[in-house]
Amino acid sequence: MIAIDAGADALGFVFYEKSPRYISPRDARAIIKELPPFVEKVALFVNSDAQIINSYSQEAGTTLAQLHFEVNDSLCRQLFVPYIKVVRAQKASDILQYSDEYRLIDAYCEEYGGAGKRLNIEWFKDVDCSKIILAGGLNPQNVASLKNYGFYGVDVSSGVELSHGIKSEQKVKEFIANAKS
Repeated sequence: MIAIDAGADALGFVFYEKSPRYISPRDARAIIKELPPFVEKVALFVNSDAQIINSYSQEAGTTLAQLHFEVNDSLCRQLFVPYIKVVRAQKASDILQYSDEYRLIDAYCEEYGGAGKRLNIEWFKDVDCSKIILAGGLNPQNVASLKNYGFYGVDVSSGVELSHGIKSEQKVKEFIANAKS
């Protein structure tokens, strides 16, 4: 609720059991039931099958699935929930993947998510960023510097944490204020 009260447009719920940020669909549902309308409720999945994605999304009450890594057309056709794909960019040309879709672009790292690794922002110069949600290495100090790129949105996790999975109320508030300023 701190993030929502500070003006967040979406909240993410990590349904990847190996993550220190993991939450069960049941616990996510308890939080989601308390949210006001018009807040996007994003379910994060890593290499999950359609049955898991559909089941967890329905149980939790999420409104969007964020699909990490092994995503193919067959999987997408089986989903009952809207979704966005995640691109782990290693080089400039990677950011153009799925360019006709809304997508989340994160820095490539061996482990899954929350590593705080930042992308080379120069890769986005002269690129239409209006369908890109940028993630990776963002924090309250650097998020405002992205304004001129015209990203659809920004995504943060480790950049507002005290430790893995533990958010800082002050950092969350600062990040959202700086992102919206």
